[in-house]
Amino acid sequence: MLPLDVTDDLSVQEAIRNIIQRDGRIDALVNCAAFLTLGACEDVSAEELRLVMETNFLGMARMTRAVLPAMREQQYGRIVNISSLNGLFGIPFQGAYTASKHAIEGWSESLAQETRRFGIYVTLVEPGDCRGGALKYRTRAKAAEKKTSPYAAWYKKAVDKIIHDEQNGLHPERVALAISSILQSRCPPSRRIVADPIQRLAVLLHKLLPRSVFNRMIEVYYTPGQDDMRSEIKKMEGN
Repeated sequence: MLPLDVTDDLSVQEAIRNIIQRDGRIDALVNCAAFLTLGACEDVSAEELRLVMETNFLGMARMTRAVLPAMREQQYGRIVNISSLNGLFGIPFQGAYTASKHAIEGWSESLAQETRRFGIYVTLVEPGDCRGGALKYRTRAKAAEKKTSPYAAWYKKAVDKIIHDEQNGLHPERVALAISSILQSRCPPSRRIVADPIQRLAVLLHKLLPRSVFNRMIEVYYTPGQDDMRSEIKKMEGN
């Protein structure tokens, strides 16, 4: 194992250099470093947003750029970029994470078009909710945690729902097996969704429904009913 910080240019360059010196080549890269900051888009500060993008998107781009010269020279490479269902559609209070995953989706498509001629295949893996480890890599926007936030009642309910779905999500081994299959394929797919049937249905509905209808459906799923909302707001006003 080698130390590696995907947000640090020198750390990335040193790690890749050591691998190539040791093994003479580098055949595969799996970009999975990421973390999530919960909070309404209005409550997530520019600095908090920057930190998410620096790791999730720029870290992925930094790692990819570092391995491409060796992969081009050997005319072979497999790059797997871990996106998310958030890379396909937005979820309330995950705006920063969703933005980073949408960026990964677009950048990866361009990358795939540019590198195919060099024998380098790029695959986007789009997992749904998975169990294990998420709490360690989930921060919360400072403003979102304040009771004075205009989104406080919605935020609390939505976060409870997000945590519940993650704790009852797929075993992460499902994602690992999908990645292993992609790396061993002679002609890897451009995309691979790894999710339970309900979340796969959400992907299909996102394609079929008018966007306003789909957005409302997601909003209702992650936020409480109107009666609950009024009760929560009254409690806030009382405090």
